[in-house]
Amino acid sequence: MTEAKLEPSASPKAKLFFPHLDGLRFISFFMVFVFHFYITLASFTRESSPTFYKSFQFLFQYGNLGVSFFFVLSGFLITFLLIKEREITGSIHVGNFYLRRMLRIWPLYYLCLVIGFVAFPLLKQATGQQAQEIANPWYYLFLAANFDNIRLWPQNPDAISLSVLWSVTVEEQFYLTWPLILRFTPVKWQRWVFPTIIIGSLVFRSFHTGDSTAEYAQRYFHTFSIMGDMALGGLIAWLCAGNLSFRQRITKLTKTKIILVYLAGTALILFKGQIFVYGWPIVFERLLIGAFFGFIIAEQNFSEHSFYKIGHFKWITKLGTYTYGLYCLHLLAMYAVLVVAGKLSLSQASPLVLVGEMIATLALSILIAFLSYQFFEKWFLKLKDKFAFITK
Repeated sequence: MTEAKLEPSASPKAKLFFPHLDGLRFISFFMVFVFHFYITLASFTRESSPTFYKSFQFLFQYGNLGVSFFFVLSGFLITFLLIKEREITGSIHVGNFYLRRMLRIWPLYYLCLVIGFVAFPLLKQATGQQAQEIANPWYYLFLAANFDNIRLWPQNPDAISLSVLWSVTVEEQFYLTWPLILRFTPVKWQRWVFPTIIIGSLVFRSFHTGDSTAEYAQRYFHTFSIMGDMALGGLIAWLCAGNLSFRQRITKLTKTKIILVYLAGTALILFKGQIFVYGWPIVFERLLIGAFFGFIIAEQNFSEHSFYKIGHFKWITKLGTYTYGLYCLHLLAMYAVLVVAGKLSLSQASPLVLVGEMIATLALSILIAFLSYQFFEKWFLKLKDKFAFITK
């Protein structure tokens, strides 16, 4: 079994490391990455290569669920860290938590706003195009981009770098209250906090079960619809950290049972459109798929009989370190690759061109994210650790 390691260090800070979470982060990003290629370019192959298009559609049309994976994973890790902080220090230091979140998230987030609202329009004007930004910068400045998405949907911001930031703001909204809830809720009552939030999310979704674009926007972007994902991740963290019988059940799961759950969860995703139809079934879509993602997180980090530990895939784990940058910046890389492809007059109807563009975009995304991490984000991360009671 390979699991989180919590140990004292020579300094007052404890060390906590989940060796498989970085790999899971990269897989979540890659799901979103291929989804964006599906909605942006795959349709060009529909007539020229219908078999390729249908295969691509079947595999990747629900790749946006990678964002849900991010939510569950984030809820798990943040909650686990807060629980351990209370065990080590006797309390949850809310101010320090906010400072750590700000130093991790805000620098790149606000850099993306500068790119989106300032640099991108100037670039379009310099190339003879007209900037037509419809996104409202005030929503973004005050970390409410998801509500601007609800306002605009099905339209997207003109600046492609702004399109993914809604999920970052959802997390920031949730974590504005989360440490306060855990700090001031007595430990003996905390077990009720997680299901209460999950049920509240289901109730909200029950009022938005139609097939209109407005209903979809509420289900997909609204904080109340999504907060159940993070609470679900938090519940799994709470169970793994403090419930010995639950932890042992995960630890002793047989390889056969693990494989069966993976097969069932994969089928749930691939046939999501047929399973979670409009009406009451769609209310439970995020809960059931989120439970599968939560199982993956728990199994990867605590099971003794996993058929494969993603942490053993070293280069994926390494790339997982740059996931935040990859997520925020990959659409800029895609835009650059598509501009070059257009200059070269490459046929977007060719599957080979599409695959080539994907490879080139992934490589450029990794390069940009690496540079962002090494020469921009890393400085803030070092500062962030000064306000942490637990480090990697």
